[in-house]
Amino acid sequence: MDFTAMLLFSLFSILFSCFMVIARTRRQVLSLALAGVLVAVLVAPPPAQAQSLWGSINSVLNVINGAIKNALNTIQNIQTSIRDFYQKFTWPITLINQAKALVTQMVNQYRAAMQNIFDTDLRSATLPNPMALEDILRNRQTNDFANLVTAFRSTYGNLPAATVASPPDRMMMDMDDALALGTLKMLKATDAAADLTLQAANDIENEASQAAPGSTPFLTASATVASIQSQALTQKMLAAELRQEAARLAHENALRKQGAALTDDLKTQIQNLLKRN
Repeated sequence: MDFTAMLLFSLFSILFSCFMVIARTRRQVLSLALAGVLVAVLVAPPPAQAQSLWGSINSVLNVINGAIKNALNTIQNIQTSIRDFYQKFTWPITLINQAKALVTQMVNQYRAAMQNIFDTDLRSATLPNPMALEDILRNRQTNDFANLVTAFRSTYGNLPAATVASPPDRMMMDMDDALALGTLKMLKATDAAADLTLQAANDIENEASQAAPGSTPFLTASATVASIQSQALTQKMLAAELRQEAARLAHENALRKQGAALTDDLKTQIQNLLKRN
């Protein structure tokens, strides 16, 4: 019976020591110690053998304060060395703080000045209708296109009636107005998107001044996405400009065609007039 008890106690001591080595926090160590004491009490012999029980408990406590404590101290020292290595060589705290301070300095130095440039009031119209049109063009909104069309018609006039202008002239005027309005709507949409892009840039700057070590790839990815979006807006504006230029060329070519047709009609009328004489 004594041999069996000693064997079970030895097995318990080995398992207990393994769990104590695996434990990483002081709370886990304390929990395992209490569990070991409770198990020792539950499997304790009768009162006649109480002295042997307390000896076993003392043995467990000696193991905790001896080899297990040394192992935990070693683990803690290794973790401290690794943390110091990261802070001194991989992610130097001094250099990281210098970079954050530089970002904050650049934000404080340039952001307000650049925002003032974007917010500069460039309105120049003086008459009521042109002033209303210019206000709508510069308000950076995309939910008032109907007001834009109304202000455009009030400034540049409506399409003439069919009894006033010839069908070719009316078609050219209608197409010119349509392309002009399309470009102006694209301009308003681009202004609204530019505000969002600037806000994204400000957010990236703010995050860069508070970024944790290792987060640089995420900030770089965000900045790359914002740059691609800005380039896409530039491409849309270039496309609108090309459409407007193509419409101007088409308009000039249509005028030449009308001139050729009028010249041919005049030639025919002169020939008919000469035939009558």
